[in-house]
Amino acid sequence: MTMEKQEQPPVADDPQARELLRRAFDNTARWQKDFKGFTADLTVNVNGKETQGPVMVKGPREVSVQLGDADVQKWAQEQLGMIAVHRGPRSFEESDGKYSLTMEEDGHPFGTKLVIHGSNSFYRLKNNRITQINRRMAHPGMNPFAFTINVEESSVTQDQKNLTTKYSVYYYSPTDGKLNNVESFTDSHVRVGSSDLPATRRIISYENGEVIVKSLTFRNHQLL
Repeated sequence: MTMEKQEQPPVADDPQARELLRRAFDNTARWQKDFKGFTADLTVNVNGKETQGPVMVKGPREVSVQLGDADVQKWAQEQLGMIAVHRGPRSFEESDGKYSLTMEEDGHPFGTKLVIHGSNSFYRLKNNRITQINRRMAHPGMNPFAFTINVEESSVTQDQKNLTTKYSVYYYSPTDGKLNNVESFTDSHVRVGSSDLPATRRIISYENGEVIVKSLTFRNHQLL
């Protein structure tokens, strides 16, 4: 006997929640609409071992990294792809604006809880900034996983937009709540033309029984 899955009734959109998230979205730094990408020289340091090579970034799916170590190259390419996803130009309606949004005030230090219905996500917002991101993910053939991103520090660009400079990510199992890893990110940026490009990224994590420190350093940026 099989049970039919009951569809959840649609959630009414809260205009106040929509306006709150839209303001935070509009205050977040992104590459400009006509951004075509950049090249740079990259140095990756993994616990003291350095690898160097050129990179080209055009978009989230157009990242080229050439390093002598295949594993480090794959990891660096993933990092650059993630940066491009977060910094790439897009509209509010193309991202979280396509979902129904509601909010609640619960006194949390990171601010208002804002639920993005239909995406297994909720944010926290304070002072027109996204301060926390919570997501649950389930891909076919993979164990479900979840993460919480806490935005700890940010800078203000020449365009008066917020650009995150330090955040931590907690990865855990949504089924039993077990914490699997924590990563601490510290970023810096360099202004090239009208774009704020990655200058450095340091990541501290715990892997295979030890603390690992990895860094990416970008030099000689050129806009495409």
